[in-house]
Amino acid sequence: MTATQPAPTPAATGAPLAVFAPSDPPRAGRLLLTGDLLLGLGTPGTADVAPPPGDTTVTVQARWVALDEALPALLRIGNAPDPAGTRTSAGQDGRLADSAASLPFGQGECRERAGDGTVGAGGAGGDALAFWAAAARFAVHLVARGRLLPGVSCDGWDAWRVGPLDAADADRLHTLAAALPPTARAVPVPGSAPPALPAATPLVRAFLDAVADVLPRTPDADDTPFASRAPQAVPQLRDWADEVAAGVDAGVLLSLRIEADGDATRFRAVVQLHALDDPTRVADLAGVWSGAAVGFGPRGRIDALVAVRRAARFWDPLQQLLGQAVPDELDLTDADVADLLGDGAARLAGAGVAVHWPRDLRPQVSARAVAGRGSGPAAGPEAFGAGGEPLHLDWELALRGDPLSAEEMAELAASHRPVVRLRDEWVLVDPASRERARRGTLGPVSRIAALGAALTGQVDDGGTPVPVVTTGWLQELRERIAAPPVPVAAPDGLAAVLRDYQLRGLGWLDRMTSLGLGACLADDMGLGKTITVIALHLRRHALPHALPGSNRRSGARRGLAGENTAGPTLVVCPASLLGNWEREITRFAPGVPVDRYHGAGRALPAHDGFVLTTYATMRLDVTVLAAHAWGLVVADEAQHVKNPASGTALALRRVPSAARVALTGTPVENDLVELWSILDWTTPGLLGSLERFRARWADPIADGRDPGLAERFARLLAPFLLRRRKSDPGIAPELPRKTETDRAVGLTREQAGLYEATVAETMARIAAADGMSRRGLVLALLTALKQICDHPALYAKEPDPVLAGRSGKLELLDELLDTILAEDGAALVFTQYVAMGRLLERHLRARGTPVAFLHGGVPVPEREAMVERFQRGDVPVFLLSLRAAGTGLNLTRADHVVHFDRWWNPAVEEQATDRAYRIGQTRPVQVHRLISEGTVEDRIARLLESKRALADAVLAGGESAFTELTDAELADLVALREKG
Repeated sequence: MTATQPAPTPAATGAPLAVFAPSDPPRAGRLLLTGDLLLGLGTPGTADVAPPPGDTTVTVQARWVALDEALPALLRIGNAPDPAGTRTSAGQDGRLADSAASLPFGQGECRERAGDGTVGAGGAGGDALAFWAAAARFAVHLVARGRLLPGVSCDGWDAWRVGPLDAADADRLHTLAAALPPTARAVPVPGSAPPALPAATPLVRAFLDAVADVLPRTPDADDTPFASRAPQAVPQLRDWADEVAAGVDAGVLLSLRIEADGDATRFRAVVQLHALDDPTRVADLAGVWSGAAVGFGPRGRIDALVAVRRAARFWDPLQQLLGQAVPDELDLTDADVADLLGDGAARLAGAGVAVHWPRDLRPQVSARAVAGRGSGPAAGPEAFGAGGEPLHLDWELALRGDPLSAEEMAELAASHRPVVRLRDEWVLVDPASRERARRGTLGPVSRIAALGAALTGQVDDGGTPVPVVTTGWLQELRERIAAPPVPVAAPDGLAAVLRDYQLRGLGWLDRMTSLGLGACLADDMGLGKTITVIALHLRRHALPHALPGSNRRSGARRGLAGENTAGPTLVVCPASLLGNWEREITRFAPGVPVDRYHGAGRALPAHDGFVLTTYATMRLDVTVLAAHAWGLVVADEAQHVKNPASGTALALRRVPSAARVALTGTPVENDLVELWSILDWTTPGLLGSLERFRARWADPIADGRDPGLAERFARLLAPFLLRRRKSDPGIAPELPRKTETDRAVGLTREQAGLYEATVAETMARIAAADGMSRRGLVLALLTALKQICDHPALYAKEPDPVLAGRSGKLELLDELLDTILAEDGAALVFTQYVAMGRLLERHLRARGTPVAFLHGGVPVPEREAMVERFQRGDVPVFLLSLRAAGTGLNLTRADHVVHFDRWWNPAVEEQATDRAYRIGQTRPVQVHRLISEGTVEDRIARLLESKRALADAVLAGGESAFTELTDAELADLVALREKG
């Protein structure tokens, strides 16, 4: 029985409704929302709905929200359940047999729409909005994978749709449809009595197509079809669109079954069809064509022809099928078979077309490279340096895992057909295996590349990774360097007691440098990297070591007094660390000469001790430094050379040495290229060229395409990069406790007004910009908002500002410092803006608080004096520019660290915190991060947490990622939210 209420009834539906209403064109589809779902969106109105149980139609108050407006909000529903991930039956409407849900926009679908199949209001329960959020994520996932095709809607408008769908996509679509809750399809089919609700599968498919039609649109596309947001009439393109979309959800998947005669002289490809809704239902195309195969529907022939036509675009020989009366099988030449064994099958597989070989004639020849046969290299830099002779790796081919004999390899190499008779059977052999049999070896390969192959178990052959096994000297070397670090005795002359983990680090550094292999010590700041390198210098001088150009087997170079010497050690570091290095060397290695190569009148000393220089000086005097015979070059804070194209990085590569060591607490700050830059300096050639590194490692790891790739990369890195954290067992008990607190602070009225005005003005400019101009505006907006959060005077660049009462952060800082100083504490206050540091210095001095301010413009002697005054307790508050003082300094007098503003990378903040939280600290350290509530800093704080997890796995993105946000995503990031 049907009843219609005459007046809108806001509460008549019980649970809130979120129903998708398809439209033509699809991007004009809308969501009908009741209750408090997505408040603030949409236009108020009314709607006739049939809420559960679906037997009565009522008129309710609702909001109609355009899909393009709702989509960003749906994608932000992060905790929504994902019905597409469940393993449920597709149910009564879980098939795609209905042509209305499976064809491109053509006359077939348009005719079927009037007779859309309907079902009752039953179905899986669940939150309607969460359901559409899951469907939206699925649609975006399809578009991101390129599953996007143009079409012409029933009314002749330009329209994108998802497709082609593979079997997994179709299964997920069915699962979504089965999980469609009643509150997500409560709008009856027009004219149905009693009320009938839309079938689930066509409704979900219409939503996916609508999302796909929204995403490619751009606001400045004018009247360009398939780009403009406004509907564009293109009925003349219907045939073209149907041709382009050939194969989209055609109802079938295609595969090729290869058959051969008894003596393997003739081959043919038989076309097989698999039902898309049930891939286990398979039949030869001939049976589908004749009607003998059941279960493929009335469009079986059309679906088959469309699938063959599409497959022919990926493998040209299939074009011959299109000229046959029945496109069911194809005779193959030897060249066709060889092409399939090569990359032909891979091209077809990329299009969803599988190739099935005869069970008794499958490709069963595998190949691997064998490395390490013959005599090995001598230990030392001559083995792995530029002068080391390249290697040739032997190819070993096997039939079902059993290596071929030399005679069988020769027979395979001499063959010219894709099928070869081996061990009394016919065997298919791909062109690459035959070519490897002919060559016999893979090479030339540099020795360091061979070592890398031994560590990863793979070697590159023309862009294709193949397995590699190691034997002999290379296997022994691999096992030696892959073994865990072993502690060694502290060297004579070291005036300190090293902890066990430092002795292990010393043993590891000595092992790697003695082999002529570089190393990157990436311990957390404060764990004693400096003293470990000092101990390494002493140990190298106590043992025979080679210098560049020397013969290690002839023994060590003799010094003037006849002692063994490994040559001088050059330390390249930031200017602020020169004094720290000099003090540490003097303290822990008394008697070892140390000189600075820095400043006016600089000259290289004639001793085998330490020479200290800065990156800037090294860049200026690279010719002088490159002409000197260095036993060891150390790059401290090696992230300074993370840009491989920078002048500093290029200059550092020109300085030769017997061994190279990089020191850094953050081997990766933004992306893996930074790690490549460091390790390609310490151990040139290990990671290949930068272009090859991106293609083989960086990009695939970032994309997550190969789950095992990151693990193989870690195996390659492990011997060359030693990373220890303060939280590691055996280290944490030796360090003081650290607590971290995010302190939310409200904006003043002036700050809030300035914040909102800046967002409104700049977002309007961003919406009208593109390319580099847009990226620059995004970065400028983020910088402006962070400066406003700090203090309005910083943003406005006021020359003589009033500071008090205008910044919530400044008020909170006053409160914190009052408590800290009352307890006789000391604080480090970090800011990324030098101008903010000057404002803070002025403010604190006005309050009578002793303060020092270290930034990049402070001369080196004055920096050292500041550090000494703070460490003595002369000043309780030390203001520091994050870039100038975030690394290297030892400031254990502080027991409080205040981050006045947030940095883009959590590792940078942690390094700054480590100025106080390090060995030598005897008190607990409290870290205070000041965050302006409801602002971009709030959202960045969450982004930094996720970024910290990436940084820990040497994967991270930089601030440039923010420039790639859409306008809607950016607006959400910077919007000022109410507190609470």
